[in-house]
Amino acid sequence: MPTIDRFDGIKVNIYNGDHRPPHIHVLYNEFEALLTIESIEVYAGELPTKQLKKAMDWLAGNSDWALEVFYELNENLR
Repeated sequence: MPTIDRFDGIKVNIYNGDHRPPHIHVLYNEFEALLTIESIEVYAGELPTKQLKKAMDWLAGNSDWALEVFYELNENLR
């Protein structure tokens, strides 16, 4: 279940067998950024400014759920 949400052309993924820190992958066209779930910061990659703000706003409102999904898919990282 990598894709957990889609909105405004943005796709939010969480992968099984991933790594720390807990994060989401945000994809928009040819761009991809990893955002840390707990601190809502860019960990790697880049997005256009408008889409980055939307992704950060989404994560701010869904961080508890995203963290739960991350650990469900990555039990070994608890």
